[in-house]
Amino acid sequence: MRSVTYSMSTSLDGYIVGPDGGFDWTGPDEEVFRFWIDEIREVGVHLLGRRLYETMLYWETADQDATLDDADREWTELWNALPKVVFSTTQSTVQGNARLASEGLAEEIERLRAEPGEGDIAIGGATLAAEAAASGLIDEYRTVVYPVLVGGGAPYFPRGERRVDLELVETRTFSSGVVYLRHRVVRQPSSAGNRDERAGR
Repeated sequence: MRSVTYSMSTSLDGYIVGPDGGFDWTGPDEEVFRFWIDEIREVGVHLLGRRLYETMLYWETADQDATLDDADREWTELWNALPKVVFSTTQSTVQGNARLASEGLAEEIERLRAEPGEGDIAIGGATLAAEAAASGLIDEYRTVVYPVLVGGGAPYFPRGERRVDLELVETRTFSSGVVYLRHRVVRQPSSAGNRDERAGR
């Protein structure tokens, strides 16, 4: 079954954007940008909220910029070829290799998991990720932590009263001080399974 992943940059105090909505501190250097390029290769479809979709629209025409370097062009080709599903109540049309979600988030994920295909189902944006997390749909949290405290803003992790046990499966420290943490959600066995174990079945 295809994994559902949530991957975003975050400040050390846990925000994807600061109090003013800015995220200039997430500008990647060459090493971190190469990491993002390698990661996007593993994605089969990307789910986005409206705000992130609008932020990423730049890349739809970025290949027309003659000043783009090779890494930017590589990212542009990968991103534009990637199928995307946009969740929005205000957008009536979307550009490029994208479609508007026709169902709720859980239903879209269920359908995507049932379809043939490879690569992760990636979620972008804190609001969409919070909805997925509340329904227990996220399999992995992939956090790129920047060495900065922004003091508030949009949190990376949802502030729900729900415990989620995680297993650290990968970590990487970049020369800039940025740290990548990959955690897998630990799924608890069902109560029926526990009863079977206690009964010796």
